[in-house]
Amino acid sequence: MDIEQIRTYCLSKKETTEGFPFDQDTLVFKVLGKMFALISLKKWEQGEAAINLKANPEYSELLRADYNSIRPGFHMSKKHWNTLYIHEGELTSDFIKTLVDHSYDMVVQGMTKKNRDRLNVK
Repeated sequence: MDIEQIRTYCLSKKETTEGFPFDQDTLVFKVLGKMFALISLKKWEQGEAAINLKANPEYSELLRADYNSIRPGFHMSKKHWNTLYIHEGELTSDFIKTLVDHSYDMVVQGMTKKNRDRLNVK
């Protein structure tokens, strides 16, 4: 999966925006102002394609045990974030999309009822 495919997929999620809130290197995707995905453009350009995604802590442990290319989130809360090292070639595009969905859903679940209603989520 290339960066444009990931970008397009993230932006297809309802109420998602992209930006550079930290620096001009870290592309961040947010749903209603809450982060669900981060990508270092510099590392991607250096051939080290990776994405940070939020995950349920128990699910994170399972993912890390099952996949060598999923590790605790780089510069993130190790309990709630994973880094997917896409350049290692272990993860399929469909699985990456599934993990993007999970990250988005985790962030939405933590929102107020008003914001979940805005997204048509109960």
